Amino acid sequence: MTAHRKIVTALDAPAAIGPYSHAVAHNGVLYCSGQIPLDPASGEVVGDTPAEQARQCLKNLSAVVAAAGAQLSDALQVTVYLTDMGAFKEVNEVYTSFFESEPPARIAIAVAALPLGVQVEIAALVALPS
Repeated sequence: MTAHRKIVTALDAPAAIGPYSHAVAHNGVLYCSGQIPLDPASGEVVGDTPAEQARQCLKNLSAVVAAAGAQLSDALQVTVYLTDMGAFKEVNEVYTSFFESEPPARIAIAVAALPLGVQVEIAALVALPS
């Protein structure tokens, strides 16, 4: 690891399922890997609906952000990956509950598939506190 970047590992988030870090901090920004809806304790997929899965993704993302000393409300940009854009409305309702005031910039992308067959994955760029 080089001195200008710091790897962040979140003990309260699910372990990475591949060769990646939970997040990397650099120059005041936290680059968070996408979180899928895994239970941190069991590693099992949580939720049958896109809304339930989005809630778990955001809980996991919150744990990653907290491990770096920030809050989800510090997010600059969030990217939401959906296997069915028809679920956008229900995912948006859950998303709104995590970002009630001053929501970050957001990208929503429909994808053909996601790891472990989940329906939602969420990643973020977060401003770290000074």
